Amino acid sequence: MKYIGAHVSAAGGVENAPLNAKKIGATAFALFTKNQRQWAAKPLTDESIHRFKENCAAAGYTPDQILPHDSYLINLGHPEPAGLEKSRTAFIDEMGRCEQLGLEYLNFHPGSHLNKIAEADCLARIAASINLALERTQGVTAVIENTAGQGTNLGHRFEHLAAIIDGVKDQSRVGVCLDTCHTFSAGYDLITPDGYQHTLARFDTVVGFSFLKGLHLNDAKKTLGSRVDRHASLGAGTLGLEVFRMIMNDARFESVPMILETPDESRWAEEIRMLMKMVI
Repeated sequence: MKYIGAHVSAAGGVENAPLNAKKIGATAFALFTKNQRQWAAKPLTDESIHRFKENCAAAGYTPDQILPHDSYLINLGHPEPAGLEKSRTAFIDEMGRCEQLGLEYLNFHPGSHLNKIAEADCLARIAASINLALERTQGVTAVIENTAGQGTNLGHRFEHLAAIIDGVKDQSRVGVCLDTCHTFSAGYDLITPDGYQHTLARFDTVVGFSFLKGLHLNDAKKTLGSRVDRHASLGAGTLGLEVFRMIMNDARFESVPMILETPDESRWAEEIRMLMKMVI
């Protein structure tokens, strides 16, 4: 079964996210468990935790259909000790919040070297940060999102993802989320059938499909290899619709949460219906 949804609002409390997902006909969803623009947040209350689980159950969402995202402020490969410590503390808190909510995954951007340390050193720091978080939490898998490679962000090459995973001690609790916009912007062709198959074969060889835990379904505003992270609504960008049709009919993506992060949330329900109709 294909799980399709969007990154919905949790305004007013995390318990509202599954209700917002249900309203747009989603069979999966993503959320922030705290304000993504702030380092710290008040602890989740017992009431919010209970209501979140209750609303998920009522709407038919199980943990494997939910792909929460951490704060964009976090940089697990930060080159400076203070910034690294702050990021690690925040990430452990985010993992803990997912654990409290009974969730299986936490999706995150790997990190940036800020032109202050070598790429290899930054990747090693990211792996060490993941190890620290896994040691201090239970049951939650750290899901690395590939990036477009904008600025000094790492994670735009499949080899980066593999290097991070290789440095993680408990590989049963690490995974990958592929973003279609980021993958294309990083230079991997997804438009043609041959390009699509070659890109996924390369991912399987370098990283492995066994690590795939989620997809972000976004069209792109920029061209192949631009390394610019700009999402577009499905069919309104440079990717077009064919790649999404191929994904929807690809058995390798069964039971993987596929999340829209397209810019016009008023179109999410329509985009979900369109994707579902693509299944042959």
